[in-house]
Amino acid sequence: MSDETSFYEEIGGLPTFRAIVAAFYEGVAQDEVLRPMYPEEDLGPAEERFLLFLVQYWGGPTTYSEQRGHPRLRMRHAPFAVDTDARDRWLSHFRAALDRVALTPAQDQRFWDYVTHAANFMINSPG
Repeated sequence: MSDETSFYEEIGGLPTFRAIVAAFYEGVAQDEVLRPMYPEEDLGPAEERFLLFLVQYWGGPTTYSEQRGHPRLRMRHAPFAVDTDARDRWLSHFRAALDRVALTPAQDQRFWDYVTHAANFMINSPG
């Protein structure tokens, strides 16, 4: 990856991110622990927010910040009890989503390291 190419561009831009996030939410929709953390009946808005966040984080358009401001991830997740079980479930759905796209091993590891760190950071409840 050159200094001028973002990770977002390197892995295929919006289509790749959209595929990852859509696959992730397929898992969340069926998860009895995670699904109740999404108060909206339709997961579409949550999926779009997460997509825009990841796109921006990895060097794509800054639409997330333009629409929602600073991510404030812990604050936005504070109303929900996120314990190690929720983290593990979240990670299992994200792992499945990453496995559905064609990233190189190095790209996959970079993405996985980030989401693992982020998931651990979100824990706010014992268990």
